[in-house]
Amino acid sequence: MAKINWKRALIYAVLILGATASVLPFVYMLMTSVKTYGSATTNNFWPWPPLGDEPLQWNNFTEAITTAGMDKAWNIPLFVRYFANSVIVSVITVVGTVLTSILAAYALTHMNLPGRNLVFLLILATIMVPNDLTLVPKVVMMFNLQWYNTYLALTVPFLVSVFGIFLMRQFFLQIPRDLFDAACIDGAGHLRFLFTIVVPLSKPAIVTTALLNFIWAWDNFKWPLLVTRDSNMRVLAVGLQQFLQGEGGTKVQLMMAFATMVVIPIVVFYFFTQKYFTEGVITTGIKG
Repeated sequence: MAKINWKRALIYAVLILGATASVLPFVYMLMTSVKTYGSATTNNFWPWPPLGDEPLQWNNFTEAITTAGMDKAWNIPLFVRYFANSVIVSVITVVGTVLTSILAAYALTHMNLPGRNLVFLLILATIMVPNDLTLVPKVVMMFNLQWYNTYLALTVPFLVSVFGIFLMRQFFLQIPRDLFDAACIDGAGHLRFLFTIVVPLSKPAIVTTALLNFIWAWDNFKWPLLVTRDSNMRVLAVGLQQFLQGEGGTKVQLMMAFATMVVIPIVVFYFFTQKYFTEGVITTGIKG
């Protein structure tokens, strides 16, 4: 009989326990979102057949949407407006960070710029500055620029990602210099070489940057709360907080239904990009 590798078995056991602990809150949220009010408040674990006789309460999702209120300007549920704002802000943020990260990383790796390593170190140094330290100055800037309560305030300050630049640079360093020399011989310039050769080869790093910034933009709460005033400019994270403080906060099943609808887009996006995300994280750590 083959000997049991107890060290490996212990590692797998710890990983399984950690994964289970991470998944349990989401399972509880999904299960509670389709329970009745009585089952949710009494913590009835399984009120459905064969242990119970209650049907799945899919109407909790529509009730949560209507309970959130209405947008009087557009005569649509506020949840729809929250969702649309989150999509707009997330898409603009992702496109902006990916584009600026690609251009900055290319300049730091394939262009002979004087002091480019020093510039890269200065860029990395900004990570050490706490976000809360610059929060008030950025809010004041939004007022001075008259961007308060607009999409500009929600997106422009976050169109550059230091981590995205770092990730792209680490990936671009693995692209052979011979490819650039061959492209120059064929008459290609920097932009053509970047978008026809470098970008297609860097799909894992680009998808990883897009995924991480999408998750951050979708879940961002503090900044949208500070730079928006009207409910029609709020995003889902702020909408969830207002929902919990309003009538929906007294009904656990509606709270979980609202939270489920907030989380689902992130799960779906990650499901379609997990292959590139894993490859991007692994490959960008090889050289640096």
